[in-house]
Amino acid sequence: MNTPTDTGHANVDPGEIAKFDALAQRWWDPAGEFAPLHRLNPLRTGYVAARAALPGARVLDVGCGGGLLAESLARLGARVTALDLSPAAIEVAELHALDQGLSIDYRQCAVETLLPEHAASFDVVTCMEMLEHVPEPAAILESLAALVRPGGSVFVSTLSRNFRSFALAIVAAEYVLGLVPRGTHEYARFINPAELARAARECGLDLRDLTGIEPVLGTHDFRLGRDVRVNYLAHLARPASGAS
Repeated sequence: MNTPTDTGHANVDPGEIAKFDALAQRWWDPAGEFAPLHRLNPLRTGYVAARAALPGARVLDVGCGGGLLAESLARLGARVTALDLSPAAIEVAELHALDQGLSIDYRQCAVETLLPEHAASFDVVTCMEMLEHVPEPAAILESLAALVRPGGSVFVSTLSRNFRSFALAIVAAEYVLGLVPRGTHEYARFINPAELARAARECGLDLRDLTGIEPVLGTHDFRLGRDVRVNYLAHLARPASGAS
C-alpha cells in the first residue's frame, strides 16, 4: 500500500523527482519515454535470477519507478517490497500490479526510513538506474548494505563516467536518437566501476561481478557483455555471519 513519507531530509534531488513525476503515466508504454527500460528489464531480471534464488525470497527494489523490475521479480516467486519517492510513479505501479493480479508492497518513502525496523531483513536488494540520480550515492549504497541480510545479495546498475558514456548515454541517447528525454542524465553523477567497488567495500559489501550492458549495433536493443564503460550491472554480497 502506498504510504507517503516525509522526504524533507532524504537523499534526493527534488528536480529528479519532478522529472519522473511528469512522465509517470508513460511507465508502461513500451514505445514511450521509458522504452529503453522495457528493453533493459529482461536483462536486469535475468542477471538477478542467475545469481540469487528468487522463489520465496524477500526482495527489496529501491527506486522502483512504475514497477517494471518489481513485477518481473514477483512473477519469479519473490516477495517484493518496492520503494520510490515519486508519488505518481508509485500510484502507477500499484494500479498496474493490481491489474496484473500481483501482490507487491509498494511504498512512497526513502530507503533510509526502512532501517529502524528492517535492517538485515532482505535476501536480495536491487537498485537499478538510480544511483546516478541522487546527490549522495554512497549513502544509498550504505543503506542497501544495511538492509540486506548476511549472505544476501545487492544488485545495482548505473552509468560509468568517461567520454564514451557521455557520447552514448547523453549526446546520442538524449539529443541525437531521442531514446530518452533530454536532461534525463547528468554526466557529473555517473559512477565508475572502481568508485562503486570502493564505496561497496567501505560499507561491508564484496564485489562478486561486473557485467556491461552493451547496445546491439543497428538496433535499439541491448545485450550483456564485458564492456563496462557505459552502462553496467554489479552483483555485491554481504558476507555471511562468521565469514572471514
